[in-house]
Amino acid sequence: MIDSHCHIAGPEFAQDLAHVVERAHTAGVTGALVILAADDEPELRQADAVSAHWGDVRFSIGVHPHAAGKYASDPGEAVRQVQQAVDAQPLTRAVGEIGLDYHYDFAPRDVQQQVFREQIGLARRLKRPIVIHTREAEDDTFRILAEERAQDIGGVFHCFTGDRATARRALEIGFHLSLAGIVSFPRALELKEVAKMVPLDRLLIETDSPFLAPVPHRGTRNEPARVVRVAEVIAELRNTDVGTISQATRTNFVQLFVP
Repeated sequence: MIDSHCHIAGPEFAQDLAHVVERAHTAGVTGALVILAADDEPELRQADAVSAHWGDVRFSIGVHPHAAGKYASDPGEAVRQVQQAVDAQPLTRAVGEIGLDYHYDFAPRDVQQQVFREQIGLARRLKRPIVIHTREAEDDTFRILAEERAQDIGGVFHCFTGDRATARRALEIGFHLSLAGIVSFPRALELKEVAKMVPLDRLLIETDSPFLAPVPHRGTRNEPARVVRVAEVIAELRNTDVGTISQATRTNFVQLFVP
């Protein structure tokens, strides 16, 4: 089983990283895609410790929409920073997480959009998939993906929380959907319907550690071992077994992000 999106190079895991990796292995989680922020030097440095403890991790590097405001005067600098970080980390397999977040609006929307565009352009040049963060910005997200021809490289809508119509839009342009612990929340009724309808060959699972711990662990620090719980919930919803979900999502991950 593979955790397709986690942040274990962050400070939340610095003190017990070896134990976190050990618990993942014990749970049957063999690999992960670790997300790195191109503008976070400590996180970029910690990536080496992560790969030393867990040889089967891969990385994705990008400028999150929350940080896009740093590049308001020169959006191209975001791309230069991502490129530099990618060059320094040979296990990088994707650009992200990138996208738009209109819920918090930590950066002006026009700046978010331009930084998003610039990074899609970089991903196209690198021939790497993208990891998308979108929140309350779906129409602009899909418009920019179309205008920048993101379907040529593909990628994943991480921590998907949209409805079935939005899921179909993502699937129609060739993207994968990754479901996180939110699918276990009792009130996530529409997301549970999405979990039932996503084709197995387009499904990924994730923790988004240290965030979004699944039921019954809500309110605690999340970690990759708990992606097993996400798989269990999806298997229950689809009336299948965990092994089927594990194998399918592993195959999808390998095709998208490995080697």
